[in-house]
Amino acid sequence: MMNHDFPVRVEVTTRYIPDHSAPDEQRYVFAYDIIVRNEGDEPVQLLTRHWIITDGDGKTQEVRGEGVVGEQPVIPPGTEYRYTSGTLLNTEVGSMQGSFGMQTAEGIEFNTPIAPFTLAQPGALH
Repeated sequence: MMNHDFPVRVEVTTRYIPDHSAPDEQRYVFAYDIIVRNEGDEPVQLLTRHWIITDGDGKTQEVRGEGVVGEQPVIPPGTEYRYTSGTLLNTEVGSMQGSFGMQTAEGIEFNTPIAPFTLAQPGALH
């Protein structure tokens, strides 16, 4: 995939989910809310996702797949697509980063990078 400079922006917010976590069993569950904003003048479709998830011990796992939450949304110009997903870590702090594989209506494929973001149990970062 080529890296064209298409005006697609990704914003992320995260939260710790204590009800699903079990720190004594090294289970830390986090949710992340994603906003994919199409700031361009043509529709784009989100086709694939690629995540690199790193726990506090430096262990990484990669996740690749089609779409997000079972969808490959078309995002019209000037609009945004939102979804929520989650991940499980063995440590109270970690990070994620990655990219979305996108395509224009003309079939031009490009990657939209997702900057690293932190996953942290409240109080874990001082």
